[in-house]
Amino acid sequence: MSDDTQVSGSITVKAPPAVVFAILTDPRQHSRIDGSGSVRNILRAPERITAKGQTFTVRMKLFGVPYVIVNRAVEFEPDRLIAWRHFTANRWRYELTPTADGGTTVTETFDMSRADRITTTVVRAAKFPERNQQGISETLVRLKDAAEADAAREPDRS
Repeated sequence: MSDDTQVSGSITVKAPPAVVFAILTDPRQHSRIDGSGSVRNILRAPERITAKGQTFTVRMKLFGVPYVIVNRAVEFEPDRLIAWRHFTANRWRYELTPTADGGTTVTETFDMSRADRITTTVVRAAKFPERNQQGISETLVRLKDAAEADAAREPDRS
């Protein structure tokens, strides 16, 4: 993206939006698709995120340091859109667009446009936009592999 407060990437998946969305809305699957290497496991979460406002608590590790973070769903549209954030106001957003052949184009965005100036300065100094760009690229490949595997196991799901 040209906006310096956001980084994103897209990939086309040979699986319907419902299959992709099922992975994204199940916090326990986030470590399965995480390309950043920071997501460890879920400590508390609903079985599935079904609405804005729901939270999930994640055990993470960054720069070798373990920590726990609480995320809150801030955008939600079934089979189309989900986003979450933690205390910094930075958002991780997934937009799903159906393709003509029954697949899905997935766009993941890291958005720090809502964060305060101090947080944004720290995020930039730690090179998170660049790190997150790499993590997004790797996450999208892992999400594609996971969704296509799930769709192959459940071909009638749409």
